[in-house]
Amino acid sequence: MKLPERVTIALDEGTVELFKKAKKELRVSQSELMREALKFYCKYKTLFESIDEEKVHTYVEMLSSGEHIIIDIDHWLLFLNFIESHHEKEKFWELHRDVCQAHAEQFKYRQYYAEYILKRLEACNLFTLRKDSETSFTLVLGHDITRKFIKTELEEIFVGMGIKMDIKEDLAKLRVRVLQDLNR
Repeated sequence: MKLPERVTIALDEGTVELFKKAKKELRVSQSELMREALKFYCKYKTLFESIDEEKVHTYVEMLSSGEHIIIDIDHWLLFLNFIESHHEKEKFWELHRDVCQAHAEQFKYRQYYAEYILKRLEACNLFTLRKDSETSFTLVLGHDITRKFIKTELEEIFVGMGIKMDIKEDLAKLRVRVLQDLNR
């Protein structure tokens, strides 16, 4: 059996503290900690390279609380199409507004600002967000049927939070201009 290869590394002060903390928490040797950390990094390297850290944090926060689900896009569009053809569709939109108002109350309490709310909704894959300026955003929609749902959600949340904004509709996008954000 071949002996393990010895490697010497130099760590800065902050990294040393992280190293000591992880070693203590995991109750493993220095060598085992480094082996496991390197294996973990190599296994998940593509995640570190391609995904926005803030978005991952949002996913974990949303999903771990049990308040959100992951749904296939075809199912999502199926639900929206069904709602539009249902004879009680106005009842759905009224209930949707109620849910959005509850979100507004929750977001206001957490002191979320307009851009953060847009990024949070983008993490739900409701649209692709493009920041045009400090106060202007373009929301590129994947499907036209989602327009009413998203626009209603934004209007209700922003009004409920006291955020003044203007929404313009284009063919495949919504343009949002924040006029006043009390949480900024």
